[in-house]
Amino acid sequence: MSARFVINLLDFVRDSGAHHGKIPLAELERLQDYLFDNTNELIYTIDGRLNKDNKPTLQISIKGEVNLYCQRCLDKMAHAIDLKTSLLLVENEAELCQYDEEDSIDTILATPSIDVWVLIEDEIILNLPMTPCHQEDTCKIDHLVKNSTEQLTHPFAALTALKKTH
Repeated sequence: MSARFVINLLDFVRDSGAHHGKIPLAELERLQDYLFDNTNELIYTIDGRLNKDNKPTLQISIKGEVNLYCQRCLDKMAHAIDLKTSLLLVENEAELCQYDEEDSIDTILATPSIDVWVLIEDEIILNLPMTPCHQEDTCKIDHLVKNSTEQLTHPFAALTALKKTH
């Protein structure tokens, strides 16, 4: 298990904190259900700063690649991660509710102790495609259907073509 990075959010911003590192995908437990495999790692940076309105924010950047399941053929599908997120820190629940009404501002409650990897994992999960699928004409199902001589009038014809190839 790799070393985790825990910060006090407001102190991190006050100190203009900056941190970067690599996260093995195997360390992100909640992400595992979405992944085909967990052999890659992600590169991240996190910066604490005040925004133009002098409010505390976290700037998070995540890059790398994850392998997801294609929802059509259930085979491995590479998905590039290149996220840049700005999170406004709020100090109480009332302020959080106020900003929740505005869809354009991402906010989080400024807690005295938070694991940076949890924040990063949240951002990745929120930005994964709802239904990951290969590009058209690159999915195994597309090739099976095109190579099949069957009329595809039956809803399970593609599965029958798949069964014949194995």
